[in-house]
Amino acid sequence: MNYRLRPHPRMPAIYLYREPVDFRKSFRGLAAIVEQALGHNPFDGALFAFTNRRRNKIKLLYWEDNGFVLYYKSLAEEKFHWPKGDEEVLPLTGQQINWLLDGYDLGAMKGHKKLHYEASF
Repeated sequence: MNYRLRPHPRMPAIYLYREPVDFRKSFRGLAAIVEQALGHNPFDGALFAFTNRRRNKIKLLYWEDNGFVLYYKSLAEEKFHWPKGDEEVLPLTGQQINWLLDGYDLGAMKGHKKLHYEASF
């Protein structure tokens, strides 16, 4: 059996920090970025995603009741497809963070275009 330690798909608040961070930072350093750079409360139960400059590692920071949980994944050969954009932080869904962990490019994943029709009587 293949068990995975992953964020729940219905996790309500997930934020991806776009800028690379120094991965020598522990949970304290990442919590400081959440508070000072993003203006979020690191203790409110949201999940925060960070990557390194080479984009081959990811850290997820989460406050769970009485302490921080730090998820760390280091890819052996590939890179994470870190979403580009102008905003410093990008809100994600639980499904999107799991797609990112699986190696999908979130920027390339687009659903069908929405159509809006009106009757012309």
